[in-house]
Amino acid sequence: MTLNDWLSHLESLHPRGQAGIELGLERVRAVKARLGQAQRCPVITVGGTNGKGSTCAYLESILGKAGFRVGCYSSPHLLAYNERVRINGAPVGDAALCAAFAKVEAARLASGAALTYFEFGTLAAWEVFAAAGIEAAVLEVGLGGRLDAVNIYEPDVAIVTTVALDHTDWLGADREAIGFEKAGIFRAGKPALCADPAPPQSLLAHAAAIGADLRLLGRDFGFTRPAPDAGENRLQWRWWRRSGEQVRRRSLAWPGLRGPVQLANASVALAALEAIADKLPVTMQAIRQGLIETELAGRFQVLPGKPAIVLDVGHNPQAIRTLADNLDGMGFFERTQAVVGMLADKDIAGALAALRGRVDVWHAATLGGPRGAAAEKLAAIIAAGKLGGEIVCHPSATGAMQTAQRQAGESDRIVAFGSFYTVAEALVALHRKT
Repeated sequence: MTLNDWLSHLESLHPRGQAGIELGLERVRAVKARLGQAQRCPVITVGGTNGKGSTCAYLESILGKAGFRVGCYSSPHLLAYNERVRINGAPVGDAALCAAFAKVEAARLASGAALTYFEFGTLAAWEVFAAAGIEAAVLEVGLGGRLDAVNIYEPDVAIVTTVALDHTDWLGADREAIGFEKAGIFRAGKPALCADPAPPQSLLAHAAAIGADLRLLGRDFGFTRPAPDAGENRLQWRWWRRSGEQVRRRSLAWPGLRGPVQLANASVALAALEAIADKLPVTMQAIRQGLIETELAGRFQVLPGKPAIVLDVGHNPQAIRTLADNLDGMGFFERTQAVVGMLADKDIAGALAALRGRVDVWHAATLGGPRGAAAEKLAAIIAAGKLGGEIVCHPSATGAMQTAQRQAGESDRIVAFGSFYTVAEALVALHRKT
């Protein structure tokens, strides 16, 4: 079977294919036991509403620069499934994935368990890492935390980046409910870090109840930005951590990923590495080089050339507010053309409200699949919200991106956002044009 054959098989395991969600650990634990999977290296688990992918990328980059063979599992992918399973920053090949899928399928059939697309992929990623003999594993939570497939592995340190409203049908209707689910990746006696500036009480209470070593942004670690009149020092920011009565500070160059929010993501990554320095020691040289050279497609990614093109996978109100802030900091552009496609189960109105008055032309795109929202629905929400700008509907994000490119002048910018699917289609359009 080819990789495409396997991926088709994985989709067939659930009526909703890739979108199939069945929270719970019993099924995946049963198959894990059949596989005889064991942990032979330190594990860092990363959860949170926004910022997970960026934080994983920082950890992956720094550990790689420190000389460790590091495996990183993340989701979803943009253009190829292989992006989900990386070793030292490089997507693994088809052969490694196919071999892992075959092992998982044999164990699944033997156990009689049903698995979702994500559960199957999680077990397969671990098989790939075991075969490659990795020395550190960075695992990104798919949905929530407590009942997510990644939580069958025991983290040496667990991170919750932010807690905001998303996936409310599965995780609960408010931050307290969602915070409890995300805190489920914490472990008794192990470092548990949270980079949300105002963590829900449920997260704090759960960490205390199980005896986790909770470390918070702003209390135990954090960052300071340079003052506007800092001169050459404006090119650096300062990371700090509290050690007993002492506060230790480090001046660092700006990380490779753009936007002020990345300082929080970088800070919690550094705090996590500090917490397990006895298992995975890293030098300041590795930290500096790893931060600067971190790359991750679709996280306020600004492509070179004119017009300026911004790609952002943000799809909930918190993420789009961050996108709006980042756009405000880019400088002057004659016009802003937005290519937007979103999933119907997201808070579309709440997310798009952050861009009120910032967009001159909305290219609303229909996303395919059972969860995709129609362009006409997006257009109606934009109009009802009085967000400003002209609205044009397109049958696909690829077509919307191509139209935006034709219409944009050199002094304009194009912003493609709203979903991983939107950014993926935008990338396809850009490739076709070249």
